[in-house]
Amino acid sequence: MNWRKEYQDKCMGAAQALEAVHSGDRIWVQSGCGTPSVLVDALVACAADLLDVEIVHMKTLGAAEYTRPEYAGHFRHSGLFLGENVREAVCAGRADYTPIFLSEIEGLFLSGAMPLDVVLMQVSPPDEHGFVSLGTTVDCTMTAARCAKRVIAEVNERMPRTHGETNIHVSHISAVVETSRPLLELQAEPFTDVQRRIGENVASLIPDGATLQTGIGGIPDAVLACLTDKRDLGIHTEMCSDGVIALMEAGMLTGERKSLHRGKAVVSFVLGSKRLFDFVDQNPSFEFRSISYTNDPFVVAQNDRMVAINSALQVDMTGQVCADSLGVKPFSGFGGQIDFIRGAARSKGGVPIIALPATACRGSVSRIATVLEPGAGVVTSRADVHYVVTEFGIAYLHGKTLRERAEALIGIADPRFQAELEDFAVRSHYMERKAAVQYA
Repeated sequence: MNWRKEYQDKCMGAAQALEAVHSGDRIWVQSGCGTPSVLVDALVACAADLLDVEIVHMKTLGAAEYTRPEYAGHFRHSGLFLGENVREAVCAGRADYTPIFLSEIEGLFLSGAMPLDVVLMQVSPPDEHGFVSLGTTVDCTMTAARCAKRVIAEVNERMPRTHGETNIHVSHISAVVETSRPLLELQAEPFTDVQRRIGENVASLIPDGATLQTGIGGIPDAVLACLTDKRDLGIHTEMCSDGVIALMEAGMLTGERKSLHRGKAVVSFVLGSKRLFDFVDQNPSFEFRSISYTNDPFVVAQNDRMVAINSALQVDMTGQVCADSLGVKPFSGFGGQIDFIRGAARSKGGVPIIALPATACRGSVSRIATVLEPGAGVVTSRADVHYVVTEFGIAYLHGKTLRERAEALIGIADPRFQAELEDFAVRSHYMERKAAVQYA
C-alpha cells in the first residue's frame, strides 16, 4: 500500500484514536517535551469507560490529571522517574514508583517483564519516505513502540526532525492524530550565586577535550556557563538543555576530541525551550539514541575523559548518596546517575562528580549529613563515589578510609555545621578530634 494513503486512513480525532485503549491496559507515555498532551487529555476524558489502566512513564510535562483522586480505580500511574506533576500522588499512595536505572527500563519491555499494550507518543510529520521523527524525545519510546500492541501518535507539525535513532515508519503506527501546537517547554530559571560557585568548582575538574554528561537545573546550567575557557568539549548524555547552545555556537563544544561518535552530541532527549527545539531541528551535530544506549555504562566508558555531573539530596559522612527520596517519600528517581558515575569511573581520564549545595531549607539543614534521613534510599553507594562538590570546595573520596572521608566531607560542608559534623564523626569513631582543625 502507498504509505500516503495508509497514513490518511489512520488519521482520526483524538477521541476516536483513544478507543484503542481498553480496561486493564498498560500504556507507555513519551516523556519530557515530547509529552503527547493532546492524547493524554483525550485519555483522561475516557476515564468513565475505563478501569485499571496503568500509565507508565518517566518525567512528563503537563498536569498528569490521571493521578488525581477522582480517577482512582480508572487509572494508576507507575513512575520510573518522578516529576513534580506526579510526586504527590506517589507519596499519597495513589501511584507507584519503581527504583530502576534508566539504562535498564527498555529491557523490561523486551524481556516481557513489563509488557505494553499501548504507546502514546508525539512525532513530526512524515518525510517523503513515510518516516516520522520522535524529535525532542527518543528516551525509551522507540523500544516501547517496537514492543507494544498498539501505537497512537500525535503528529505535530511543530515537532522538530532530529538525527539518529529517531525514525518510525507510518506502517508501524496504529492511529494518527494530527495537531499544530507549541511543544511543552521547560524554561530554565537563572542560577543562584551558590550554584555559580558550585559550577566554578566543578568546571575546575573538567579538562579540555572532555565529554560531558549533564542534567537539568541550576547546577548543570551553572557548570555550562563556567566552561567558556575550555576547548573541544563533547556531549554524551541522556539529556541536555538550552545551556549547550551558547557553547556550541561559540566553538567550545565541538566533539572533535571525542573517542566515540566524534563530532556528535549524543543525547536521548532534550528538555528546554523552543530555542532548543529549533536548534536541534535537522541539526546533524546531534545524534539522538535510545536511553539503553546513551546510558549503558559500557558505552559511556568508551568516551575518554568522560565527566559525569550528577546531583544529590544528601551525602552522609561515609559518602553514601541519596538522590531519589526525602526520607521515605520518593522524590525523583535513580535516573542516569549510576549509569554515568560507573561509566565515567571506567573511562580513561574519567571524572565522576556528585554536585550539591551544602545546605537545604534556606540554610537551616546541612546536606552533608551525619546519617541519611530514616528511610532514605541510597542511589550511589559510597564505593562508587569519587568527587563530591559543594560551593565550599571539592572532596575526593574514592579509595579513602572512613576517617579520610569524614574529614574531606566536613571540609566542604557549610562552616556553620562543621563542628556538629565533627562531633558526630568523633562519637562514631570515624575520626579523632584534632585541636584547631582547619577545614576548607
